[in-house]
Amino acid sequence: MRFMVEMTVNLPPGDHSALLAREREYSQRLQRDGRWEHLWRVAGRYANVSIFNVGTPDELHELVSGLPLFPYMDIRVTALAAHPSAIATEEER
Repeated sequence: MRFMVEMTVNLPPGDHSALLAREREYSQRLQRDGRWEHLWRVAGRYANVSIFNVGTPDELHELVSGLPLFPYMDIRVTALAAHPSAIATEEER
């Protein structure tokens, strides 16, 4: 199941270098194992749009709530479905 996840980060002032390092490690691990397929920065904002490919909505919730920055995020999730006019392989659908 693919989901578009829009994340906006609202960190309070301060040094967050250790927190950001943990966030990078966690997110890159999910990208390497294929569950976090795409990660795009939203220009001009501390925000991203991501595509996750997971088995269930519960798995997505577990992954997203495990992000070290999760307590500082506003998150919007949209379930995605294959478009009949899209040029894509069966694996991408």
